[in-house]
Amino acid sequence: MVVFLMFLIWPLVHGFYLSFTGESITGAGGELLGFDNYVEALNDPIMWRSLLNTLWFTVLSTVPLVIVALVLALLVHQGLPGQWLWRLSFFMPFLLASTVAAQFWIWMYNPQLGLVNYLLGAVGVDPVAWLQDPTWAMFAVVLMTLWWTVGFNFLLYLTALQNIPEQQYEASALDGAGRWRQLRSITVPQLGPTTVLIVILQILASLKIFDQIYIMTQGGPGGVTRPVVQYVFETGFTGYRFGYASAIAYIFFAIIVIISIAQMRLTTRRGAS
Repeated sequence: MVVFLMFLIWPLVHGFYLSFTGESITGAGGELLGFDNYVEALNDPIMWRSLLNTLWFTVLSTVPLVIVALVLALLVHQGLPGQWLWRLSFFMPFLLASTVAAQFWIWMYNPQLGLVNYLLGAVGVDPVAWLQDPTWAMFAVVLMTLWWTVGFNFLLYLTALQNIPEQQYEASALDGAGRWRQLRSITVPQLGPTTVLIVILQILASLKIFDQIYIMTQGGPGGVTRPVVQYVFETGFTGYRFGYASAIAYIFFAIIVIISIAQMRLTTRRGAS
C-alpha cells in the first residue's frame, strides 16, 4: 500500500495540482493559475497537431498489428516445418529494447547505405529519405513498430488458437467444410475475445507512443511525427513549464479514458448481442 501510494496515487494527485499552477522545472512560479493552463492548451495548435499525430499513428499501427499477428499465428498453427524457429523469429524482436530496435531501423532507413533503399533500387525504385521525408516518416515508424511489437500479439493469437477444440474442426470437416469455411465460421469467431483484448491493448499502447519516434525522428520532419507525449516531455523539460505540461498530460489522460470507456461499452454490446 505504501508503494502504491508513493508511486501511483501521489504522482497522480501532485501532477493534477501542478496543472493548475505556473511551476517551472526550477520550482519557481508555483502560484495557482486556475484553469489558465487548460485554456492555453485547448487553444494551442501544436498540442492539437501532436494529438492528431498520435491518433494517426494509432490508426496506422493498430490495424496491421492485429492482422499480421493473426496471419503469422495461423501459419505457425497450421504446422509449418520448424515451428520452434518460426515462433522464436516472430517473438524475438519484441524482447529488444526500444533503443536497439529503433537504431537498427535507422541504419536500414539510411538514404544512401540502408538495406530498404538497396532492395528498392534492385527493383528500379528511386531512393527515399524515409525519416526525413514528411510523407513517409510516419509510415516508416509504423513499419518499425510492426516488426518490433507484432510478436506479442502473435503469441496471444497462437495461444488462443491452441485452445480451440479440435473436435469442432473434425465435425465441420465431416459436414464438408473446407479450410476457408472453417476459418470464417470457427476460427475467427472463436478468436473474438482475443481480438478484442489485442485491439484494446494495442490502441492504449499506440496512444502512448514516444520511444521510437523520439529516437528515430525526434518528432520531425516539421513536427509531422511528434506525438503528444513528446510534446509534454518537451514542454516540461525543455520549455521548463511543468504546470503547462501537466495540463496537457491530463487533457490527454481524459481522452484516453473516454476512448477506453467507449471501447468497453462497444465490447459489452457486442458480447450481449
